[in-house]
Amino acid sequence: MHHIGFFICPGYWFLDLAGPLSVFESASMVAGTQLYHLSVLSEGGGLVPGRSASVDTVPYTEARVDTVIFVGGQTAPMGEPGAIRAATLLASRAQRIASVCTGAMLLAATGWLDGRRATTHWRSTRELQTRYPAVRVQPDLIYVADGPVWTSAGVTAGIDLALAVLEADHGIELSRAVAREQVVHHRRPGGQSQFSEMSRMEPESDRIRRALGFARANLDQPLPIERLAEAASLSTRQFGRAFRRETGETPARAVERLRVEAAQIRLRDGAEPVEQIARAVGFNDPERMRRAFLKIHGLSPQSIRRMSRDGIEERPRRPHHE
Repeated sequence: MHHIGFFICPGYWFLDLAGPLSVFESASMVAGTQLYHLSVLSEGGGLVPGRSASVDTVPYTEARVDTVIFVGGQTAPMGEPGAIRAATLLASRAQRIASVCTGAMLLAATGWLDGRRATTHWRSTRELQTRYPAVRVQPDLIYVADGPVWTSAGVTAGIDLALAVLEADHGIELSRAVAREQVVHHRRPGGQSQFSEMSRMEPESDRIRRALGFARANLDQPLPIERLAEAASLSTRQFGRAFRRETGETPARAVERLRVEAAQIRLRDGAEPVEQIARAVGFNDPERMRRAFLKIHGLSPQSIRRMSRDGIEERPRRPHHE
């Protein structure tokens, strides 16, 4: 049986522990057999206080884990020599090493992130890069897997990471079944940004949000303003005015940005041909997709794929409103 140990320090964040732990717990329930042995570890064992709750733990010296996950929380306790010593020993014995949110700080202190791609909560990416310059920080991703080392952003991103680990261990069908059991969307791709274009536009009304949701779900289809207006139950003229007022974008520009976002995820996550990606997200013509990427990011799709593979941070230009 695969043993997963969750290592916590005082001041840990409860959801960073409970989210991924519940995924592996549910996996055994859904599968009808015990797939994982789960334990919560700490430097000295016993009751460890968190930001909102305390939890009983096992001393790390008594654990032999296959996977160790360093849980996010306040970073000061993670910098203590005892915590770093414990984390280093656990990581050296594990087959797979992971962190959730600011747990990446502790993992980085062990040296296991040197030269590797990694992410953390968006608020902490700059601190991670400054304190540990050898880490190839990916500041905008939900989670990153670099060999046996996995890192995720904060809060619900730990669930995405756990579902991805479960899929790697037992296949996509069980991962999907567990997501349904948890009443969450099946894991978001690791290459997905911590911030989506939908959240950046932040429309005020349900009607405009409904139109954007319709567009995102149908990117491979033609999406003229008339079709979006119909989804919003507005006339074309009313929709165009309301959309521009609430998002600062024209509908055509917003759809283009959603398509670029969807294409960027696919570029980062696999080896799918650019021509196939262009068709799948509604650009149809790779040249149209290339022009859209250059306009929005200042980089071609091929450049973004190459930089992602090389672990180089993309620095997109600030989008211009029309």
